[in-house]
Amino acid sequence: MNKQPELRAQTKQNLIDAFWSLYCEKRIEKITVKEITQKAGYNRGTFYEYFIDIYDVLDQIEESLIPTLEELPPIIMADENIGMPLDMFMKLYEQNSKYYSVLLSDNGDPAFASKLKNSTKPILKLGFSEKHGLNPIEFDFVLEYVLSGMIGIMSYWFNQDKILPAKDLIVLMHNLMENGVIKHLSK
Repeated sequence: MNKQPELRAQTKQNLIDAFWSLYCEKRIEKITVKEITQKAGYNRGTFYEYFIDIYDVLDQIEESLIPTLEELPPIIMADENIGMPLDMFMKLYEQNSKYYSVLLSDNGDPAFASKLKNSTKPILKLGFSEKHGLNPIEFDFVLEYVLSGMIGIMSYWFNQDKILPAKDLIVLMHNLMENGVIKHLSK
């Protein structure tokens, strides 16, 4: 039995874990390869067997967190009034909360939110624009607005230690999308 691939995978994961523990404490510009390798118990040469530089570690983590079209569940248009699949986004966020809560925070990677939005836009376009014949340019702006809001509110929810139950957060987001902010504030 060849344990080499398992050993290599474990070494890489140990380096990723060491990087992540440092990234949770400080900005990426302040992290060094030396710190990562010392924390993981390897030498610099081992680090460079797996990564080009520190930014490559972050890129690989982010790539593993961005869902592909195949990983996202299809949107089923059961009725004409269906809204955004909030539960799908909540599950995705909760599955990856260890990473999302940091990457989407003020100290995280500003580009990650765009990567996340761009990965989910195609499935939403398939589910909504074809069915409703929306203007594709306008619909792109609508998706950007909605996804930015959803990512923002879920990030805030995690940063506030989930003080609102998940089901209540989904109801709130649905209400905001269906009725708008002004109607919600004037209740």
